[in-house]
Amino acid sequence: MRPITRRELVLGGAALAMAPRIAAAQPSRNVLVGAFDAGPGGSPGNLNPLTATAGYTALNFIYEPLVIYTPALDRIVGALATSWESNPEKTRYTFRLADGVAWQDGEKFTAADAVFTLGLAQDAKTGSVHAAALAGITATAPDAHTLVVEPGRPNADLPDLLSGLMMLPQHLLEPLGRDGLDRNPWWTKSAVGTGPFQLVHHEPDQYAELKANAGYRRGRPKLDGIVNRYFKDPAGAAAALGAGALQFSAVEPEAARGFTGNQDFHVIEGSSWVLSYIGFNFDAGLWDDVRIRQAFIHAINREAIVRGLCDGAAEVANSLFIAAAVTPPDLDKYAYDPARAKALLAAGGWEKINGGKPIPWLACLDAPPVAKVMAAIQSMLAQVGVNVVPRSVDAATYHDLVNAPQPDPSACPLLFAGAPNGPDPAAVNGWTAESQIPPNGANIARIRQPALNAALAAALAETDDARRVTCWQEVARVANREAPIVPLWVARRYGVVTANVKNFVWTPAPSGGPFDQRAELWSFG
Repeated sequence: MRPITRRELVLGGAALAMAPRIAAAQPSRNVLVGAFDAGPGGSPGNLNPLTATAGYTALNFIYEPLVIYTPALDRIVGALATSWESNPEKTRYTFRLADGVAWQDGEKFTAADAVFTLGLAQDAKTGSVHAAALAGITATAPDAHTLVVEPGRPNADLPDLLSGLMMLPQHLLEPLGRDGLDRNPWWTKSAVGTGPFQLVHHEPDQYAELKANAGYRRGRPKLDGIVNRYFKDPAGAAAALGAGALQFSAVEPEAARGFTGNQDFHVIEGSSWVLSYIGFNFDAGLWDDVRIRQAFIHAINREAIVRGLCDGAAEVANSLFIAAAVTPPDLDKYAYDPARAKALLAAGGWEKINGGKPIPWLACLDAPPVAKVMAAIQSMLAQVGVNVVPRSVDAATYHDLVNAPQPDPSACPLLFAGAPNGPDPAAVNGWTAESQIPPNGANIARIRQPALNAALAAALAETDDARRVTCWQEVARVANREAPIVPLWVARRYGVVTANVKNFVWTPAPSGGPFDQRAELWSFG
C-alpha cells in the first residue's frame, strides 16, 4: 500500500465545499477512509493504548487484548488468548495463548509480552490509566503460551479488566524505559501491535494511515488499508461523509436522520453505554447533606431535556448502572418537582450553606448541544434558588483540573461528566469509590460515601454469579438513596457507513470498545 499524500487529504477536504448533496464515497483504491474518532470524545493525540480513555475502535486496528467483548457487548470471548479458566475462588486465572501470533515486525508474541504489558499498565510512571484498577495483580508465564494471573483477592471481574488492556511488544518497548514512556515518539512513529492493520504514518490531530498486516493471525485483511481521519466537530465528519470523502463516520442524531432512507448508506444505532451525570465535588463543602443532592435531581426536568434538546436520542437514568440485570425496579425515579426541590433545599440549610452565590459548573464538552443542555439546567436550578454558572473548557484543561493531586475545590465544585458503564457493573467502582479518587482512579467528583464504599466492596468480593447480581443491585439502591451524583441520561449513538462496505461491524461502545470488530473481513463490494 502506498502512503496517502497530503494532496489526497486536501482534495478530500475540498470535496466538502463542492458536493451539493449526500452521495456515497467511491474509493479509488482498496482503502477505507473513516472518522472513527469524530467529536471531542475521540483520542487523536497519539496511538498509546496505555493512556487512552477513548478511541479504542481505531486502536484495535493495531493492537489486541487477551480477551474481548462481542459486538453485542453481551459476553467476553478470546482474542490473543484462546481460552481461560479460574479456580472457584477467582483468585487464579490461567490463560492459554493462541499459537502462531506474531508482532507486525515478525517477532513472536509470547506470554512474556503479556507479563510485560501488565507490568507497564500497573506502573503510573508510564502514564497508564489502568494502574489503579490493576493494582495488586501478579502475572507469570510458565511457558510461552501460558499466562497465570493472580488478582490478589477474589475477583470475578478480571476478564472484564483485561478486555480493555491491549498487549504491547516487550522487545521494542522495554529498551525505552518507563519514565516518560507516554510521551515517547514511538507511539506515533513506530507503533507495533498484533492487530490486522499496522501503522504507516500518523499526523496528530489529523489522521492515521494504516496498511494491511499480511501476517495477521486470522489471515491477511481484505482491505489494503484504513485511514482514520480526525474531526473535532462531528458535523464536519458528517459533511465529509455526505460529500463522498469518507466511507464511515460516527454522527450526531440529527445528522443520522439525514442519511436515513438513503440506499447508499447504512445507519447504525445503539446505546452509548455512557451515563451523563452531574458530579458533586464532595471536597467543596456544599454537598454534605443528602437532601441538597436529592433536591438537584428533583429540580431538573430530565424528560423535557431528552425530548427537546437531545432529539429524543437518550433515555432518562435513575441508576449508576445501564445494564438492566443490576438495575432494580424499585429505585426512586426522582420525578421533576420544583416544589419538592425547594423544600429539600430549605430542610438542608441551603440558604446558610451557599444561598444564591454563583457555583462554577465545569464541563469539557463545549459542543453546541451540550451548551444548550447546560443552559436549560442552569435555568431550572435558578428557579429553585441555585445559581450555577457553566464553564466549558478544552479536554486538556478539564483533565488537569479534575485530576490534580491537590485540586482547588472552588474551581470545580460541580462537574458535567460522562462515565463509560459497560456490561460488567464493576466498572462503576472506578469512578464512584473513595479509593478511586485521583490519582488512583477516575472518581473525579471526589465522592466520599461510606455506605456506597461498603456496598461496592461487598459486590467486588462476591464470586457467585447469582449473588453478584444481588450485590450490585444493592449498590444501585444505596446510590439511588444517597444521591452522590445527579444521573441524567444515557444517550444513543449513531454511525453511518456507505452501503458498498461489506462485513462492516461497529458498535457505539463506551470509549469505542474494544469489541471483536473483525476488521480483517471488511471489504468493498
